[in-house]
Amino acid sequence: MKKSEVLQAWARILAGRAPSLSIEITKECPLRCPGCYAFDAAHLGGTTQLRQLSDYKGDELVMRVLALIDERRPLHVSLVGGDPLVRYRELESLLPQIESRGVHTQVVTSAFRTIPGAWKEFKKLNVVVSVDGLQPEHDARRKPATYERILQNIKEARVTIHCTITSQTAERPGYLNEFLRFWTSRPEVAKVWFSIFTPQRGATDPEILTASQRASTISDLRQLRLKYPVLDLPEAVIREMEAPPKSPDDCIFARTTEIISADLSTQITPCQFGGDPDCEQCGCIASMGLAAVGHHRVAGQLTAGHIFMASDRLGKRYRVLRNAFSGKPTVQAKLSPFNILEP
Repeated sequence: MKKSEVLQAWARILAGRAPSLSIEITKECPLRCPGCYAFDAAHLGGTTQLRQLSDYKGDELVMRVLALIDERRPLHVSLVGGDPLVRYRELESLLPQIESRGVHTQVVTSAFRTIPGAWKEFKKLNVVVSVDGLQPEHDARRKPATYERILQNIKEARVTIHCTITSQTAERPGYLNEFLRFWTSRPEVAKVWFSIFTPQRGATDPEILTASQRASTISDLRQLRLKYPVLDLPEAVIREMEAPPKSPDDCIFARTTEIISADLSTQITPCQFGGDPDCEQCGCIASMGLAAVGHHRVAGQLTAGHIFMASDRLGKRYRVLRNAFSGKPTVQAKLSPFNILEP
């Protein structure tokens, strides 16, 4: 993040406003991926599930999303799902209008549909393509968004590849190196991100890494970041993977991310995973990135995290008072400089 963006985000936090917003613009997805947090039974708190919500299409979706952005006035918005390319016609209308507002946009997709080459012209857009390991494993888990289809659909685009490391990935020596060797050779790929699978508390998903797998994976990542400059994974972020924030209260990302589901009113808490995520096993790249920012020393023992926590408390108190005087209901909003929302 640029210094100017940090200052802008800080100003919004002090004012009780969100510097970032994440919107699940559709409940629909042509995939049925094992381990997908968006369709986990706990994602919306266990009372309902994403596919049971009502969502919007066409001009009404465009109008409602823009209304949310104009109300929240974020610095950054992530458009997720489901898969947002299900609403590709609406995206064609949304993206230029969001860019004209000076807002950075991130679209997170499986690339089951063509990503237009014209999107490269947007200066504030990042398209993140979720890839579930090497081709044999990915194609089995992600059909119809197979490797063949992804490569065809991104050939005119500029994308970030995001892969969530699972137990199946971690158990095979050299797997991540092979993955990086393939994707970093592609001219369409601007950078690669890795997350580590984050389970719900008490879950037994086969994707969950053992302690030894996690330690081995982190060791591999330290070496791979030096070998592949396209791997966007600073050492400070890797250190956070070794000791993630222990709870949502300790996590800057959880405390600073406002996420709205496909009905454009339901708020997802405490972070994009929803439910009761096992924070001590978290490996979300966005969470780790903000934790690294929080541990940056500003002066002596004073860290950016200390300043943020104080600012966050002050901003939320100010918001309560502002809403009390205006007669508006108080919503426990959460704010975020950036998001990677993808299983």
